Amino acid sequence: MEGAGKPLKSGNLSRKVVDLAVGEAHNLILTGDGSVYSWGRGMFGRIGSGSEKDVLFPVQLNFGNPNPNGTQDTVKIVGISAGAYHSLALAALTDICYFIDCIFKSNLTCMQATVAPKFVEFMFCTSTYTLDYCMDGQLGTNGEESHDHESDVGDSSLVPRLLKRFDELHSVNSSSGVSEAEAKTSLKICAVKAGGMMSLAIDNRGTLWMWGNCPQQIKEGELALVSSFTPTPVWDFQGRSVVKVACGNEHVVVLASAGESYNGEDLVCYSWGYNTHGQLGLGDRESRLHPEVVKTFDEESSPYEVACGAYHTALLTRMKKTSDTLDSTCWTFGLGDNGQLGHGTTQSTIFPTPVKELPQNVSLICVDCGLFHTSVVSSGGDVWSWGMEKGLGLCPDASRAGTDSGDALSPRLMSWKPNQPKFPDPVKVACGAAHTVIIAQGGYRMWSWGRGRSGVLGDGKGEDCYTPTLVLWPQMMEDSEEEEVKSNGEQDKAREEETEATTEAEEKLSSALIELKLLQTKLSVMKKYVSILHGSVFGKPFEEQDIPDSLQNSGSLDIGKEWEKMLGTADHRKLIRLEMFYRDMLAGVKDELMRRRIKEIVKECLQSSEV
Repeated sequence: MEGAGKPLKSGNLSRKVVDLAVGEAHNLILTGDGSVYSWGRGMFGRIGSGSEKDVLFPVQLNFGNPNPNGTQDTVKIVGISAGAYHSLALAALTDICYFIDCIFKSNLTCMQATVAPKFVEFMFCTSTYTLDYCMDGQLGTNGEESHDHESDVGDSSLVPRLLKRFDELHSVNSSSGVSEAEAKTSLKICAVKAGGMMSLAIDNRGTLWMWGNCPQQIKEGELALVSSFTPTPVWDFQGRSVVKVACGNEHVVVLASAGESYNGEDLVCYSWGYNTHGQLGLGDRESRLHPEVVKTFDEESSPYEVACGAYHTALLTRMKKTSDTLDSTCWTFGLGDNGQLGHGTTQSTIFPTPVKELPQNVSLICVDCGLFHTSVVSSGGDVWSWGMEKGLGLCPDASRAGTDSGDALSPRLMSWKPNQPKFPDPVKVACGAAHTVIIAQGGYRMWSWGRGRSGVLGDGKGEDCYTPTLVLWPQMMEDSEEEEVKSNGEQDKAREEETEATTEAEEKLSSALIELKLLQTKLSVMKKYVSILHGSVFGKPFEEQDIPDSLQNSGSLDIGKEWEKMLGTADHRKLIRLEMFYRDMLAGVKDELMRRRIKEIVKECLQSSEV
């Protein structure tokens, strides 16, 4: 594995990664100059590259709108997020540093900034293309026409398209004395979040907006996942300011202020949605139509980070009072079948419970959840993961059977190289369905591990990796002492070759799957035929022990020998049944021979009479 090497030259914002978002099998990164790069699985257009082909390492996305004179607008992105199969990006035509500070510092929001943005745009990268994709609405377009004139409801978008829905809306928390025009103008989106089939946004007044496949009330007291194409405010937080939000497949968790504005005070945790596994942390498994306070964090600890897996939740808290033994704590609750809670068992938990095996006296800066695994990173560069298949999130693999296989029920320290577990100057960790990515070295290096298919690890290989591997970033290395610079043409050629190889492999896999399905169908028919025939002869279903020994041992069948052996071991009842079966069969054969002989005699007589 490559080492971190010397620190890269600082000051180049185009090479510094300031944020990271990970979907089911794709990744987005945001650089300091407002550019967005993506890689991983391209199906459904989720990476916004203009194609559904997989990308094995980071490529830059284009958010500019085409102008009549052939040029393109320059758009700076200040926020990114990724759902299972779609992506979101937030753009601003203003001072980008303001938004980076606002979004990425753990305790700051847009309400703290002193300079108001002049203009905010909300853009998205892709749509979902599943069985019910046209009803989910997580892109919020509902048939809006884009630059490329794609306007069908629910269609995938292969390139970023502008979401204009917020132009028609105004902040829920706008005062009654403000005109409608002023209220609309004052609506600024300062953070975006995606998860599963949902999309969420927080405006500059602390209002939470949701669209896509969201938990909503459909009848009196009845909860369901309802598809919405238009951003809808969550009315329950009027008088509160939402600061952070996370969502799983069917639930939402919010960190909000106690008052109308947020000024750095302790946050309150709310949750709602489906609660089948206790993922709301409310002490039961009853689903909630409206947000309720998670009371565990009311007394001694204050939450500052939140993340959701498919059916579990993780939070980071700090003590409200000065503590000599614990700087921060990771709490988890919900589904625990694969050890994703980190409590040393596979039991689910309905109350927030601290992950006790994490070391004390560490400052945890980030937590994230995959479908069935969890990762957390400390300010010192330690990364712990736990959950499915050693905390990697991978499905169990027979090839890894042994002492190093199975789920990690407790935190497992990851090392970027042997005997050196600490990732230098960590920034953020993020989890996909079955992979994990970390930004380190102050934003100039990234490592990834877990499932590598479709190029999701960004190392150019497309293979699973059980230990951290260096993401191919930046594409053009300036440090000539350590790395050789490739020309753009060589990079393009290598990229095309990788893409062609991936496509060819996918085609072969598809052909093999079709052939396998055909063989399975034939085998099913053969099994059915054997079962019917065996039942007719012996009066019982065919079982594995009925297979002749000679066929099992040598692969060849001596019918005469096996027949004698079967007769010798058969009881009286079985012999009587065999006699009846073969007597009936023999009688049938004789009857058929007689009918054919009669037909021949009649035919001969008719021919003789004609002559």
